[in-house]
Amino acid sequence: MSIDALQSILDHHKQWLVITGAGVSLNSGIPTYRDDNGNWLRSEPIKHHEFVQYQDKRKRYWARSAVGWPPVERAQPNAVHYALAELERRGYIAGLITQNVDRLHQSAGQKNVIDLHGRLDRVRCLSCGQYETRRQLQIRLLERNPFLAPLTAALAPDGDASVEDEIVERLTPVDCFACDGILMPDVVFFGGTVPKQTNLATAQLYEQCQGVLVVGSSLMVYSSFRFCKMAKQDGKPLMIINRGKTRADDIVDYKIEQDSQSVLSTLIDYQGTVNLTV
Repeated sequence: MSIDALQSILDHHKQWLVITGAGVSLNSGIPTYRDDNGNWLRSEPIKHHEFVQYQDKRKRYWARSAVGWPPVERAQPNAVHYALAELERRGYIAGLITQNVDRLHQSAGQKNVIDLHGRLDRVRCLSCGQYETRRQLQIRLLERNPFLAPLTAALAPDGDASVEDEIVERLTPVDCFACDGILMPDVVFFGGTVPKQTNLATAQLYEQCQGVLVVGSSLMVYSSFRFCKMAKQDGKPLMIINRGKTRADDIVDYKIEQDSQSVLSTLIDYQGTVNLTV
C-alpha cells in the first residue's frame, strides 16, 4: 500500500481506535513472546491461578522479576510510540488500547491510553488492595535478598528473566507493607480476567471510533482480537500494520505486512510534507 493510499484511508475513517501489541515495543529492546508466525519463542509465562495458589510459583516469579525488571524500567519509547502519540495530537486517534504492560505509550506522550493487561510498574496486595510502586518493591526485594543485586539479564517479555533454580530456592518473598498479604504485579496473567472497569472503558472507547487500527500485534489473545470481530460486525474498517500473520488476517480490510516503525515514521514525515490540516 502506498503512503498516500494509507493517508487517504486514515483521513476517511478518523477517528481511529488503535490496538497495540508487543511488536510496538520490540525496537525499544523488549522482545515478544511470539515469532512472526505466532509461535512461542520462550516457555509459557506463569498462569494466574499458579501465582495465587502456589508459593513456589510466586518465588519463581519474583526471582526472575527481580533480575528482569531493571532493564524494562530503563527501556525508552521508540519511533512507533512517538508516531502514535503524534497521530493522536493531530486528531487521527480517538484512543489507544495496549496489550503491553511497559507504559511506554504514556512515556511517549500518548494521552488516551487503556492498559488492557495492566501495568508492570506497580504491584497490588491480594488481601487489602494496597498499591506499591514496582521500583519501591525492587528496593525491598534486594534488601531482603542481596544476592540478587549483582545478577543481570537481557530484556525479556514482561520483565521476565532466566535464573537458576538455586536462585529461586534462596529467595525470601516480600509481602505487603500494610498487611503482610501476598503481592502480585498489577497485570493480567495468562488465565486471568481483565477487570470490569477496564472492559467498560474499552467498550466506551470502541463506540467513539470510526475504525480499528492494529499495530504490532498477532492478536492471538482474545481480549484484543474481539475488537476486530466487533469492527467486522459493525461495518467499521479494520486495518493491521504487522510484519507477521495475525489472528484477524481473514477478516481484515487493509493489511500492511511491514515493520510498523518504518510505516508510521514514513507516514508522519509524509504528513509534514503535504502540510495536512486535521
